[in-house]
Amino acid sequence: MKQARVVIYPKDIQLITGKSERYGRMLLSKIRRAYQKDEHQFITVHEFASFTGIPEDAIEPYLK
Repeated sequence: MKQARVVIYPKDIQLITGKSERYGRMLLSKIRRAYQKDEHQFITVHEFASFTGIPEDAIEPYLK
C-alpha cells in the first residue's frame, strides 16, 4: 500500500493550478510567511489546502 505524500512542492502546485513552477515557488514562499515558517521548513498539503481554499481531497489525485 502506497502512502500519500504529506509535503507539497512547486511542481505539484504547477499541476494543480496550471500556472508556472515559478508561481508555485512564490506561493510556497507566501504560505511560509503566513505560517511563520523558516525557509528550510516544508509546507504540508493541509497548510496548502487551508491557505488556498482548495479541498484536500481535490489535491490528493495530483500527488500520486
